[in-house]
Amino acid sequence: MSWTDDRVETLKKMWGEGQSASQIAKELGGVTRNAVIGKVHRLGLSNRATTSTAAKAETKPKAKPAPKAETKQPKPKAEPKKDGPIMQTVAAAPPRSTLPARKQIIPAGQPLPPQPSANEISPEALAKVNEVEKKAKKIGLMELTERTCKWPVGDPATEDFWFCGLPVKQGKPYCEAHVGVAFQPMSSRRDRRR
Repeated sequence: MSWTDDRVETLKKMWGEGQSASQIAKELGGVTRNAVIGKVHRLGLSNRATTSTAAKAETKPKAKPAPKAETKQPKPKAEPKKDGPIMQTVAAAPPRSTLPARKQIIPAGQPLPPQPSANEISPEALAKVNEVEKKAKKIGLMELTERTCKWPVGDPATEDFWFCGLPVKQGKPYCEAHVGVAFQPMSSRRDRRR
């Protein structure tokens, strides 16, 4: 379907009359509502004529009250009109973060301090991780696949950052050593809190 001059004129006429894009598309045939809206915007027709109900409401003259006999009394000072609710702007509180607040800001390129969760990991698991990281393939982000361990090592803001890259444990994103650190049984986590 192409926009011939006749079809464009029909579109302009119907749009000016306040017809909906769906009605115009139906009248023209072979064109969608979205195509009509797109053509309207390309033609710069986004300002529509007022609808018939709005036009009737605007054209109705308001009845003026009958003039009252004037009395010479001083007028009190006018108070602000209270027709509707008064809107007041109030600054919204910033959204609360569900993440714990950092106690210090670490500039990029600096090693991260030990995280609290590292203290909760068993020494055997940490020893196994240290041993595995010596044998790791040390791959970059673009080299990761579904079969490579995705355990990040180092600070992402430095060039020394890498991923483990060893073969993953079945159904997990990490190798066996990193699974032992990442996925701990519920009972051992519960015991540590006590």
